[in-house]
Amino acid sequence: MVWAEEAIAFGEGSSEEMSTPRSPFPPTLSLPTGEFQQLSRGRERGRQVRARRPGQQGPTSSSVRTETTPSTESDPWAWILRSQRSPQAQDSGVPEGAGSGQVPHRRERKREKERGREKERGSWLSTCPAEPGMWGYLSLLPAFLAVWAITGVWTVFALAVANRAVNLTEGFPYISLCGSYPPQSCIFSQLLNMGAAMAAWICIIRYHQLRDLGAGKWFNLLILWTGLLCALGTSVVGNFQQKNQLPTHLTGAFFAFFVGNLYFWMQHLLFWWMKSLPQPGPPWIGPLRLGLCSLCTILMVTMVILHSWLLRSASAACEWAVAMLLFTLFGLFAVDFSGLDGCTLTLRPGPSLSSPPASPLSLQIPL
Repeated sequence: MVWAEEAIAFGEGSSEEMSTPRSPFPPTLSLPTGEFQQLSRGRERGRQVRARRPGQQGPTSSSVRTETTPSTESDPWAWILRSQRSPQAQDSGVPEGAGSGQVPHRRERKREKERGREKERGSWLSTCPAEPGMWGYLSLLPAFLAVWAITGVWTVFALAVANRAVNLTEGFPYISLCGSYPPQSCIFSQLLNMGAAMAAWICIIRYHQLRDLGAGKWFNLLILWTGLLCALGTSVVGNFQQKNQLPTHLTGAFFAFFVGNLYFWMQHLLFWWMKSLPQPGPPWIGPLRLGLCSLCTILMVTMVILHSWLLRSASAACEWAVAMLLFTLFGLFAVDFSGLDGCTLTLRPGPSLSSPPASPLSLQIPL
C-alpha cells in the first residue's frame, strides 16, 4: 500500500506494525465505567419513552397526566417519572396523542366554576330563568299577595259592619276606620304586616330581575328603596291605628299610597328611558300597568280633593279603589316573574381583623 510504504520510508513504525492496515477514522474515546452507564441509561430511557408514545411531542395533551419528582439518583425515596392517561380522557375517547392546543377538561371546569363564583359574588341574590312555557314558583308570590290583601281587607270591612263598629247609614267608611276597633283591628294588623313582608320580598326580587336585564344600578336601587318604603308604610298603617296614633298612621298611609304609586311610575320611566331594556312578560302587560297607574294617580288626587271638601264618603270610596288598584299592580308581577324558575341566595364572608388559619386543623376557637 502507498501509505504503508511512506510510513516505512520515514521510519514511523516497525515492519510488523506497518503490515497491519490502520483505519482512516479517528480512534474511539474510552469513558469511565460510571459515566458510560449513565449515558447508556439515558439513551435507553429515551428509547422507552419514544416507544411508549410514538409521535407525541410532550405531556401537553389533555388526556395525559404527568407526575414529575426529583431524580432517583439524588433521592432514593422519590417516585419515578410516569405518564398515564386520565379516566376522563378514557371515557371521552380523546386520543392520547392530542395536540397541545387543547384545554384540559379539569382546568376548563375549574375556570367555569370560578367565573360562576365571581358572578355570584357581585350580589347576594341572583334569579334563575325558567324553561320556556313554564311558570316558576316565584310567580305565586305576587298572586298570593293580591288575593291575600283584597280578601283580608274586605273581611275586615265585613267584621266591622257586623260588629257595628261602623254605620253605613252615616256614610261609607275609610279602610283605617274599619280596622280601628277590636277584634277586626287584630286581623287588620296581622293582614297588613304579612302583606308588607311579601311586598318587600317582591320588591327585592324585582330589583334583581331588573339588574339581570341590564337596568342602571343607581336608578334600580332608587326603585328598590321606594318599594321598601311602601312596604314599611303598609306595616305602620296596620300597627298604628287611626284612633290611637293619628299622625303616625297618616305618615304610614302616605308611604303606602303615594310612594307605592311612585314605585310603579318609576319602573315605567325606566323602561321608557332605556329603550333597549327587554320587557319581561307579554307585550300587553306594559300598557295595562300604565293604565292602572294613571287611574290610581287620578283617584288619589280626587281622594285628597274630596277629603278637603268634607265629602268623606266619596273620598273613602276613592281610597278603597286606590287600595284595590295597588294590590292588583303588585299581583301583576306574577306575569313578570313567570320567566323566573327560582332565586339563589349567596352568603359571603365578611372582612376579618385576624389572619385566616393556615389549615382547618390549626383552627382554634376560644371558649
